[in-house]
Amino acid sequence: MSTATLLRPRGAQDLAARLARSAAVTGEGHQMRTEDVTGWLAERARAHRFTVHRVPLDRLDRWSFTPGTGDLVHHSGRFFAVRGLAARIGGGPLGRWQQPVIHQPEVGILGILAKEFDGVLHFLMQAKMEPGNPNLLQLSPTVQATRSNYQRVHAGSGVRYLEHFTEVPPDLVLADSLQSEHGAWFYRKSNRNMLVEAVGAEIPITPDHRWLTLGQIGELLRLDNVVNMDARTVLGCLPLPATEPDALHTDVELLSWVTAERARHDLDVRLIPLAEVDGWTRDADSVRRPDGRFFRVTGVTVEAGNREVRGWSQPLVEPCGTGVAAFLFRLLDGVPHVLVHARVEAGYVNRVELAPTVQCTPSDWEPLPTGDRPPFLDTVLRAAERGATRYAATHSEEGGRFLDACVRYMFVEADAETAAIEAPGGYTWVTIGQLNSLAAHGHYLNVQARTLLACVNSGAVRL
Repeated sequence: MSTATLLRPRGAQDLAARLARSAAVTGEGHQMRTEDVTGWLAERARAHRFTVHRVPLDRLDRWSFTPGTGDLVHHSGRFFAVRGLAARIGGGPLGRWQQPVIHQPEVGILGILAKEFDGVLHFLMQAKMEPGNPNLLQLSPTVQATRSNYQRVHAGSGVRYLEHFTEVPPDLVLADSLQSEHGAWFYRKSNRNMLVEAVGAEIPITPDHRWLTLGQIGELLRLDNVVNMDARTVLGCLPLPATEPDALHTDVELLSWVTAERARHDLDVRLIPLAEVDGWTRDADSVRRPDGRFFRVTGVTVEAGNREVRGWSQPLVEPCGTGVAAFLFRLLDGVPHVLVHARVEAGYVNRVELAPTVQCTPSDWEPLPTGDRPPFLDTVLRAAERGATRYAATHSEEGGRFLDACVRYMFVEADAETAAIEAPGGYTWVTIGQLNSLAAHGHYLNVQARTLLACVNSGAVRL
């Protein structure tokens, strides 16, 4: 056999064009008009019984505080646990703290199935209930499951469509990478983000699933709390090439800058017993800070008619305010660039990931002097006054672990006065194409940056 018959192109030559065609199809796809999606979600919510009630932590079924450590764990030893974390990042009083943290060493699957109809790629999306979603039911990936779930530790039913992601031929995988979740609330948590193409036989569709184009999902990303975090992170990993030939910094310069940022931070993070976490108190209803800042750990009982298990109890992390995640952007010689932050979070695998220009909960910073507030926060909060907001929508975070965790996602137009080309330490300007290149690899872009990238990739915002 000749060598030529063994070799193939290193990348799918037409994939970028196929994704672009899908992003261009809005309004109506193969199966549903965009304007009908919210009505379909409401109909699916009515079709099933969904209830979520707060309960004291010590009354969570099959959960308990471990004697000695005080860690909150499931009786199976699986799913996840709430433990303590001690962190030191550099010097100074703001660089040392302790907190509760979710410890979930399992790698879950976030997978979207793609199929071509009439020459246009469509994505199989699910109407999925999560107890922490502010409106309970949102548009989710085809498969969204922890290893404990798909291995059926809960003794419930199997995960539908799972075989398309666990038994998939390599040539049908369009994207596949391990990506982080929230480094402030998880300890080194990763999920496998997958886009897989279905070819050949028809895929049986349940009433809780629908095929949508990328452009239709982009339209829905302009609405508050419709597309869930797990869908957004997969869409932030689409294999799109750089559309711009030039950038302020070369790709090698960008990678070198990220590596230098990771190397320069003195970081010490370790798990400790939850009972030993300093500055937090535990009462019947929650684990919290006495000053009411940051977040609390609370408990819920859940009924969900269309989940693998119809009822369960669990703890959830509940933020104490609405967050903001925003990219400042500028056109540099006609090419859109966004200002990224090399952000250190205690729960990251690789110390630093690229984050939006601003990522915080503004109310957490109100007690501090102006000089200690995050850079560019006031620029973002006053964007509407200047008419500088290009995109703004509120999206909730992972509803399976967080309760009413809402973030205002924004793209804000900047100029030389509000954001100079010479960025401050820890910040640099990058193109969307450079972000897409990094998103193909794990642990470069954080989950908030991937949400904003998904908004661009799907056409929800045009810079």
